[in-house]
Amino acid sequence: MIPDNKNQLLGHAIEAYGRLILTICNSMTGDYHEAEDLAQETFLSAYKNLDSFDGGNMKAWLVKIASNKCRDFLKSAARRSIPTPQEAFDLVSDAAPIPEDTILEKDTGKRIRNFCLSLKEPYQSVAIAYFCDHMNAQEISKATGKNLKTTQTQIYRAKAMIQKLWKEEFGG
Repeated sequence: MIPDNKNQLLGHAIEAYGRLILTICNSMTGDYHEAEDLAQETFLSAYKNLDSFDGGNMKAWLVKIASNKCRDFLKSAARRSIPTPQEAFDLVSDAAPIPEDTILEKDTGKRIRNFCLSLKEPYQSVAIAYFCDHMNAQEISKATGKNLKTTQTQIYRAKAMIQKLWKEEFGG
């Protein structure tokens, strides 16, 4: 069945290839709602340019139009990126910590310092430098004059000891 006018031909194409075009647009954009719009634009473009269609493979012609529409959309999407309401909120949200977080952070810091102080040397000084003074292994090694590998091992063991103390106190 070959339709005899533009409207019938496009109607037949939409019926025959509508799902395919929507699937292509969805897979290229990753956004179903944009894919619906792009599929609609594909058929609108096909309707407007139907006179230039050579009567060959309608499916291939529509797929090419759809993929070009999607490519154009993806190129322009980066330039006209509109943040979601949550993204916009996150951009303007107050960077200052809430008071509860500040109190918890201080309390946790005190507990960790106490755990570090309960360790025996050399783990105590390494743990305090690492957990409380926020020094890395290289900095601790340089400050103490110890071999880097020795310092890394001591940090590793101090972590394990503090984890054990934490679990004993807080269960878990």
